[in-house]
Amino acid sequence: MAKNSHQIVRMCISCRGRNIQNDMKRFQCIDGLLKTFDGNGRAFYLCDSCLNDDKKLLKALMRQCKSGDKEKLMNKLKEIITDDR
Repeated sequence: MAKNSHQIVRMCISCRGRNIQNDMKRFQCIDGLLKTFDGNGRAFYLCDSCLNDDKKLLKALMRQCKSGDKEKLMNKLKEIITDDR
């Protein structure tokens, strides 16, 4: 009998789509600053398709980080993404 392997599913904060956790990027906001998840505190997930859609993504990031500084959020996100690749 085959063993069922359970895969963890998470929701993207931008599109509300659900996907396997390993296929999504994990971030956190501390004091309005965006950074990759370091293992402490609350985190949120973004799917790859939303990472390519700046307009939809920006609104979700501003809501999640409770920040009004659009340029700072987008610059930090682009910096994080390019460092990961």
